[in-house]
Amino acid sequence: MTQQLGLLLDHPVVIAAIFITAVGGTFQYGFCISVMTSPSAFIKELVNETCVHRYNLSSEQWQVSLIWSFTVSIFCVGGVLGSLAAGFLTTKFGRKKCLLLNNVVTVIGAILMLLSRTAMSFEMIMVGRFLYGINAGVGLSAHTMYLNECTPKKLWAMVGVSVSTFVSLGKFCGQLLGIRELLGTEQNWTWLLGFNGFTALFQILTLPFLPESPRFLLLEAGDFQAAEKAFKRFWGKQDYRKEVEEILKEKAALQNIRSQSVLELLQNRTLRWQLLTMVAVFSTLQLCGINAVYFYSFDVLRAAGIPEHKLAYAALGTGLCELCTSATCFMITGSAGRKVLMFRGYMAMSAALALLTATVYLQSQFSWMPYCSMVLIFLFILCFIIGPGTMTMVLPGEIFPQSFKSAAYTLGCTINWLSLFVMGMVFPILVEKLESFCFLVFLAACLLCGLYIRFNVPETKNRTALEIATEFDRMHRKVGQSTEGEVCEVKTQESKL
Repeated sequence: MTQQLGLLLDHPVVIAAIFITAVGGTFQYGFCISVMTSPSAFIKELVNETCVHRYNLSSEQWQVSLIWSFTVSIFCVGGVLGSLAAGFLTTKFGRKKCLLLNNVVTVIGAILMLLSRTAMSFEMIMVGRFLYGINAGVGLSAHTMYLNECTPKKLWAMVGVSVSTFVSLGKFCGQLLGIRELLGTEQNWTWLLGFNGFTALFQILTLPFLPESPRFLLLEAGDFQAAEKAFKRFWGKQDYRKEVEEILKEKAALQNIRSQSVLELLQNRTLRWQLLTMVAVFSTLQLCGINAVYFYSFDVLRAAGIPEHKLAYAALGTGLCELCTSATCFMITGSAGRKVLMFRGYMAMSAALALLTATVYLQSQFSWMPYCSMVLIFLFILCFIIGPGTMTMVLPGEIFPQSFKSAAYTLGCTINWLSLFVMGMVFPILVEKLESFCFLVFLAACLLCGLYIRFNVPETKNRTALEIATEFDRMHRKVGQSTEGEVCEVKTQESKL
């Protein structure tokens, strides 16, 4: 850790790039995940007032809950569209310009949020959330891509940590600004929802001072002089000629390799277990319930027995727990294997949810039991960040050959957003119908995914895609079945590089 920080301090422009791109990038995603909890009562009240004002009718409770759930979850619909468009936009406009244009979408969404109460229109909040989702879908890809292409390989681990840390920081800030002492009041809640606009303006004003990605300039734009200037800005006195040579070799190697589409990935028999693994882990990433804690943290904590007047501060503690854990978890992930961390993480999350269900069920018998529930929620978050939260996003890049990686990431991100949408829509119903047993649904998802990883997924650390494909096949082939043909196809795909 000390060595990584020392290397980072030698690159001040990289530090500026990390901060500037994150504030307008993954920070906004994290902020949107948690920000809707605090103003939920005010938004539901606006829904009622709008219906009375327009139609002279008062909405029933189930109607308000349905509108509220859709308002929260439409963020994910925008996220799916943004993820699908990110590849085209970053290639056509470049990483830097894509990030700048992406912020315009956020500013429009923020204006709609700020004017929603004045216009007596909850639909403006829906549209604003949808636009925020598009921004997050594009930003998650463009932000990570820009930083990876601007920094030396020695700093890639630190860059990866910064991306996840700013997601956690965004969640924490959404909870912090939402307390009643700040913006979580009846007078200021629209400013809370419109806060994303200010972070977008910050990036619009500061990002132009940074150069475009040198890797993009060299590989895709073909501008050697601009790429050389960008390298000098980002790398300082460090020699970057070796990096340029590697990029040029990569460009020559990729000229004869065609990236495969999502449909071709779905039809490829040799990668069926890799595909099934990706579907399992990316869907469980949301179905485990981690973001339900942020989308509906008051409902989760209320179900856990936390007193009403302490809900906002308990929710703030969940965000702080994730922030502290994500900032230090790379010390663990560097020494342990991917499979071990994911399996143990899901098993520990399952245990925490089982105990949480018990403490919630017994909360009426013991006055101190709700605080045990709170500790278990913190433990659940900690286990998620150390295991699945850190390892899932890197998995497609490790288990798929180069020609399938782009399609794998596109499919994985789409599954992630769709699962988040389903969770956002369904969770309020689970809380209402199952009450203290709502956590059992998440327990089942964590347990099934953990067992799947244990018995069906090989270790991927320090292995090539060919070695991983061979191990997948060894684990799943039937007795006496020949596998040479299938492994040979993967080997051919990898050898082209």
